[in-house]
Amino acid sequence: MYIQMKRQIALAVILIYALAGNRLQAQNTQNGGGVTVTAEAVPGSFPLVQAGQAAPIFIDAKDAEVVRIAAEALSEDMKMVTGFKAEIRKGGQKQLSNIPVIIGTIGQSELINQLVEKKALQVQEITGKWESYSVAVVEKPFANVAKALVVAGSDPRGTAFGVFELSRRMGVSPWYWWADAKPAHKENLFVTAGTLVQGPPSVKYRGIFLNDEDWGLQPWAAQNMDKDIKDIGPNTYARIFELLLRLKANLIWPAMHPSTKAFFHYPGNPETADDYAILVGTSHAEPMLRNNVDEWNEKTMGSFDYFSNQKAVQAYWEHRVREAQNLEAIYTMGMRGVHDSGMKGAKNTAEAATMLEKIISHQRDLLKKHVSKNVTAVPQVFTAYKEVLEIYDHGLKLPEDITLVWPDDNFGYIHRLSNPQEQMRAGGSGVYYHASYWGRPHDYLWLSSTHPSLIREEMMKAYHLKSNQLWVLNVGDIKPLEHNIDLFLDMAYDAKAFQNGNSAEQHLQQWVSEVFGEEKAAIISPVLWEYYQLAFERKPEFMGWSRTEPTTQTNYTAYNHFYYGDEAQKRLDRYEALEKQVKILRGQMDAKDADAFYQLVYYPVVGASLMNKKFLYRDKSHLYAQQNRASASDYAQLAKQAYDEIAVETNYYNHQLANGKWEGMMSMKPRDLPAYQEPLIPEIKIGTSSKWGIAPEGFVTADSSLVAGPSLQLPTFQPWGSQSYFVDLFLSGNEPVSWKVTTSDKWIKLTTQKGKLNSGLGEKQQRIWVSIDWGKAPKKPESTGYITFKGAGQKFRVAVKAANPEEFAELAFYKGFMENNGHVSIFAGNFSRKTERQAKGWELVEGLGHSGKSLMALPLQVSVLTEPKSLKEQAPVVEYDFYSLSEAAPTVSVFTLPTHPVTTGYSMRYGVSIDDSPVEVVDFKTVGRSEEWKVNVLENRAKRQVKFAPLNKGKHTLKIYLLDPGVVLDYITIDLGGLKRAYSIIPETVK
Repeated sequence: MYIQMKRQIALAVILIYALAGNRLQAQNTQNGGGVTVTAEAVPGSFPLVQAGQAAPIFIDAKDAEVVRIAAEALSEDMKMVTGFKAEIRKGGQKQLSNIPVIIGTIGQSELINQLVEKKALQVQEITGKWESYSVAVVEKPFANVAKALVVAGSDPRGTAFGVFELSRRMGVSPWYWWADAKPAHKENLFVTAGTLVQGPPSVKYRGIFLNDEDWGLQPWAAQNMDKDIKDIGPNTYARIFELLLRLKANLIWPAMHPSTKAFFHYPGNPETADDYAILVGTSHAEPMLRNNVDEWNEKTMGSFDYFSNQKAVQAYWEHRVREAQNLEAIYTMGMRGVHDSGMKGAKNTAEAATMLEKIISHQRDLLKKHVSKNVTAVPQVFTAYKEVLEIYDHGLKLPEDITLVWPDDNFGYIHRLSNPQEQMRAGGSGVYYHASYWGRPHDYLWLSSTHPSLIREEMMKAYHLKSNQLWVLNVGDIKPLEHNIDLFLDMAYDAKAFQNGNSAEQHLQQWVSEVFGEEKAAIISPVLWEYYQLAFERKPEFMGWSRTEPTTQTNYTAYNHFYYGDEAQKRLDRYEALEKQVKILRGQMDAKDADAFYQLVYYPVVGASLMNKKFLYRDKSHLYAQQNRASASDYAQLAKQAYDEIAVETNYYNHQLANGKWEGMMSMKPRDLPAYQEPLIPEIKIGTSSKWGIAPEGFVTADSSLVAGPSLQLPTFQPWGSQSYFVDLFLSGNEPVSWKVTTSDKWIKLTTQKGKLNSGLGEKQQRIWVSIDWGKAPKKPESTGYITFKGAGQKFRVAVKAANPEEFAELAFYKGFMENNGHVSIFAGNFSRKTERQAKGWELVEGLGHSGKSLMALPLQVSVLTEPKSLKEQAPVVEYDFYSLSEAAPTVSVFTLPTHPVTTGYSMRYGVSIDDSPVEVVDFKTVGRSEEWKVNVLENRAKRQVKFAPLNKGKHTLKIYLLDPGVVLDYITIDLGGLKRAYSIIPETVK
């Protein structure tokens, strides 16, 4: 549905321009080519604002309150864009002006009904449908009206969605208030002739869960929004509900932590929800609209235990059902503990299942009594979260009309989806998904760090398996998850717009363009994409390599500082590049965009960069101290400086941003976990027996100390893979050292040949890069030359070996993956061949995974091959040609996304073979919160290794066979005896 798009800036500008004005393609027909809002009049257009005059807006006094709210918002939006506000009028045909805006709901607006009756307005495509609308320019709809702009909804929410879509096309972002995204000024606004029809939405119930609000939303609301109650109250919820309507959402799971009173504690909360036509639900741990944390008093009510205290629990639920009987709501069914814990009283899973059936039956009796005798008409959900999934699998009999909600594993990977039988249930199914989480193995409550492509992949998987009844996103404090929320709810409204693999990246680019304009979006969107890509490798919150439990232990990261070009420094360099870009951009932003840019781009990018600097510089300090590098103290200082800068930026966010509007919203230490603290730097002791030293890449012991002795050597150079390696020169003492370097052969190239090490900050260490001039290198399997370093009476010699085996005729024409220093690195998306069988195969997904391009086993529901012997003939296969330069027994490591079995009946299997070897079947399915699962979700990958018999030198083919659907291949390494430890993905070794 979207145009194929690249990230290059020039093409991005063209694409954004082409897509501007249409946030998403309409799901249904856009009669007459749809409508757009322009600043210039075109033939047949409607003058919304012209020459300082805004067209009046007419609504029906008998229509729903949400229609009035939307109309008032439209008027304010017109003023925001042009400076001129529309008058809101209530009246019939005789009161209409010559060019009115008419807003109303079919069956509830007299003017809309009259237009339909006289066939001036065509509404057959939306009548009787869920949350649908049309926006049309109608010529001479009444005798006294020359032209009207008509927004008609199939129901009140549909009407509101139509109004807010018009606002969006005027240039008003849904985030105008929540992210201070101010629209560009326009003198006039014209709506082009035609009709836009949209709806019904792809997912029926679409909303957010406010959670873990203790460090942001609650203190901010108490200080700024609902000062009278010092809590999250009606003023806060009014702003949240308006945001939801602008995002075409319809559901709230209210905040429910101990810091916040229950939603129903303040009568104004449900009243506000009713006014804004937002359905009220509750989370998986809060049955029957009850906030147990705040409302269940064990001292006065007894234990929250249906086995021993049924009467009290039932009365507790009935009170709320009676109170909410006239409120549009979705009821969570079943029972867990008071908070996020298992149900009390059950001795085993079977007993829990039997009791849950009884509880649900009693709950439905309450709904019949107080809400509707036809209980199947009352929206109800059952969320199979944590231990509840095990109870469900034990044979729990769930009424067919209850919506079965599948959760993710709290880290973005959906545990399971509906099998063919479950897909037939009348209540359908839905998904509860996390973009923010408090819990094991580690929280991520600070920044928005869930990759858009992962959200897209998992939620589209759910949509294709008919989980389309309810989607709820755990959004923490709302801020700073603005884009994740926008993406999730846009997908829920129009899933078909996200069919292709790179639609998440396209959506990000459109979203940035909507806020900052086309030109700036061409630069900003690649920055944010790189930010998410780095967070996918390791979330900023996880950089401490700690868990949720308090500790005084220093945990060093798994990043390697001495191989693969210093992968830790490469990560730092990528972040530094982003920091520089956003700091330059900040100075270039228009005044109106300054606050939005800080919130949506600057703070998350700079914050993530500083968190990485804090830990990776700390690691360098520790490791370099072991090598007697005086620069260890510099890196300790840089680590502490990074922590201090996070504090400075967070202080600005809370006290100066938008004139203090967001005071109390941003915490740099949610839950005060170890990862957020000032870095712990061990005492630095540097031996000064030598004035200076050198450290060639890779020449370290297991504990990262330098290898002793004179025989220093760089990794072997080859005309493929990495073309350069580094040598670090460093002070050990305090005296300056002038150094120079010579090479034994002209084919050895250096980035610099002399320099000086000083005791100043950043001057104690220098890195030079060594490469090979292959045009001058000897044409033979291996040549050895030397680099000699001299200074302050010391001399060091480093061997340089270059392998240039073009004498092998086969290699002269070979193109493919190649062994490099004892290993092969392959990105799964760069395959040599793939073969589909029985309408199954490995499908390329752009933008997904560590490599940025993965292969997914599709379709999602297939027959499973169980006989390994038949795999070679029947299973789809993807092949990778590689060339081995050594005779060695390879260990193949396959890295996949840590997804879970798509439905019951599947696992997470694939087969691996080399050449004609037997297929080795592996399975990366995890059960529960195992240690393997914890590592997998922290790293966003699952790893399986297969060892093979020794290979001869020459060309070989690695083959991976498809067994279970939903497996996502990311990247592969083949260890032929030289693979070094690394955390990040190793560069491909390709000739």
